Amino acid sequence: MKRLFLGLLFSTAFASVAQVNISGKMTDNKNKPLRGASITIRNSYDGTTTDSLGNFSFTTSEKGAQVLEATLSGYSTYEKNITIAGAPIILNISVKELITELKAVVITAGAFEASDQKKTTVLSSLDIVTTAGANGDVVGALKTLPGTQQVGESEGLFVRGGTATESKIFMDGNLVNNFFYSSVPGFATRGRFNPFLFKGTVFSSGGYSALYGQALSSALILESKDLPDRTEADLSLSVIGLGGGIQKLTRNKKASWGISYNYTNLALAFAFIKQKQDYFHTPVYHQGDANFRIKTKSGGFIKYYGYVSWNKLGFRTDDVDSIGLKDAFKIENLNTYQNLNWKDKLGKGWKINGGLSYSTNKDDITSELQDGNHVKQVISNPREYALKNFNVKNRAQYAQLKLVLEKKIKGINVVRFGGEYFYSEENTDYTIFNGTVFKQRINDNLVAGFAETDVYITNNLAAKIGGRLEHSAIINKWNVVPRVSVAYKFKDNSQASFAYGMFYQNPERKYLPAITGSNLDYARATHYILQYQRTPKDRVFRAEVFYKKYDNLFKTAYDPNTSREVVANNNGYGHAQGFEIFWRDKKSVKNLDYWISYSYLDTKRDFLNYPGSIQPNFATAHTASLVLKKFVLPWKTGFNASYNFASGRPYFNLKYNSSTGKYYIADEGKTINYNSLGFSLNYIPSLGKKNPKAFTVWVLSISNVLGQKQVFGYNYSSVNDRKVEITPAYKTFVFVGCFMSFGIDRTQDAINNNL
Repeated sequence: MKRLFLGLLFSTAFASVAQVNISGKMTDNKNKPLRGASITIRNSYDGTTTDSLGNFSFTTSEKGAQVLEATLSGYSTYEKNITIAGAPIILNISVKELITELKAVVITAGAFEASDQKKTTVLSSLDIVTTAGANGDVVGALKTLPGTQQVGESEGLFVRGGTATESKIFMDGNLVNNFFYSSVPGFATRGRFNPFLFKGTVFSSGGYSALYGQALSSALILESKDLPDRTEADLSLSVIGLGGGIQKLTRNKKASWGISYNYTNLALAFAFIKQKQDYFHTPVYHQGDANFRIKTKSGGFIKYYGYVSWNKLGFRTDDVDSIGLKDAFKIENLNTYQNLNWKDKLGKGWKINGGLSYSTNKDDITSELQDGNHVKQVISNPREYALKNFNVKNRAQYAQLKLVLEKKIKGINVVRFGGEYFYSEENTDYTIFNGTVFKQRINDNLVAGFAETDVYITNNLAAKIGGRLEHSAIINKWNVVPRVSVAYKFKDNSQASFAYGMFYQNPERKYLPAITGSNLDYARATHYILQYQRTPKDRVFRAEVFYKKYDNLFKTAYDPNTSREVVANNNGYGHAQGFEIFWRDKKSVKNLDYWISYSYLDTKRDFLNYPGSIQPNFATAHTASLVLKKFVLPWKTGFNASYNFASGRPYFNLKYNSSTGKYYIADEGKTINYNSLGFSLNYIPSLGKKNPKAFTVWVLSISNVLGQKQVFGYNYSSVNDRKVEITPAYKTFVFVGCFMSFGIDRTQDAINNNL
């Protein structure tokens, strides 16, 4: 026993002597200790992990030349050749943090993003359709975000003191012409497209990428969905119409196709909800679309989307220039849109994104002055009465070809470049009361090249630097467009961003003369944006200040032959400045999602027929929104409310002085403040059922619940001092509908998104 004990004692002592201790500390390149790093001898079982101070210590029985490895996710791998003899080894290890998409700062100055791949989700498709008062319209929901204006008498997106035409909308990289239904006097027509068509939304209120152009103020960038999860069908029935569609997924889940049709007729709704207008043709809409999506071998997609829409309406309103006479307006519209897109990986870090789009638009408009018996009246004196009788036939077609190539150059640094070609043709026949026809033919060929790079200096510091080159046949000049954005992330994961850029745009086509003058230049806006953003889990806080300088804005002159304005020169100018705040919280109260936005805007401009630099009548100083979404699981019901406020907008009566050839302000003031409370209720009867045959949602939506008076401005008489308020077509609108989907249960989506 004594010999056995002594043998064990000596063997243990020998083993202790044979082992060598390896210790040290591991830090990053800023000397910050790194916890949880793995320290090992390659091809052995010997090693340890670092503690909270970055320290490590372990013993090894390995001998001779070895390789020590240190690894930590998000940092470069450390390797060192060491020789293990008998002496302890002490090492101080320093590694560099890798720049990764997960950790890297996101450049967000001027942009709200919502997609599957971005960190700063703001508005999803369900957010859009469940925002009370938005009526399921993309732009209606965006009006609850800072930077937008509450304009209710004209369609479009009015952003930071810009007109609606200064905001452009893109789908899968291609420009969408006629995104909204055709203009109707006194109405803000809605967008043509279903929000559920899109998986990602980027709303840039300024400083957007060099890949997009011809928009002085903002860009709304929409990305369509990829493959559906499974084959599904849907059906909708409401007080204003019905619709249905199918999305078919192939067995190998590599492709899909889909079709849908929607019919809208407002006769039943108008029978119960009093309208300001006297309709002699109730609005009727037919809309159909088709799509296919193919997943490529390398994980890319080929997508096609086709759309066709036909609608017709006609109504009478009281004539502002007289008592007892009516203005009768009728429009028939046919619109088509085709979009083919290919996005793929080419290998060796290369990606391609190509798009081809083609659209057409046909408007037939008739305007008449009528008496109480609805008989057309042609009154030649004064001539302004006679000019109320006219016909407009507009035929337009647009095409775009776009190609973007992208290459990863190091880590996640990226360079992308490409070009695009736009073709547009608009033919308008304007026939006045005596049969005289004024023909306008506008053709434009616009070519553009662009390049930009995303440079990640560290995970905390990044920049987007780009430029754009454009040439328009109408202007017959080149422009050079620089764009720069920089972002820095702080230790608490909040970040600050700065964006600078120049933006150019052609004149609105309705103001162009029959023969375009060669002395015109592009209108120009220069943006400066500074933003702070913090996005803890389920919360978003943004604060942004901006300054926008306008140059070369288009001034118009009066054409007495047609009583229309035509572009005269580029002597206009202006500015827009202010600050915005946005807060969204989905965490503080269970099943409650809310956001608050506020915008302050100081803007003036001299453009079109303005007599000088004044605040435009579509802009107001203060806008604010509060949106609430509460889902009550036991009741299977979501309750949504929104309150929108805007301070009074300026109004003014511009009169033409024929002796001086200039306009002057004959009357001016400010409208009452805009207030609107919206409410919607969504009931899901299939919630909680096992394997329901259909996912069903019942919807009740009420706009302007309190019936608050809203005045957007005034229409002025051209022959006397009379003025008439511009107000909505109705005070309160009630919508009731049922939406069903078959083949896929969206219950959890509804709960997660606080439907």
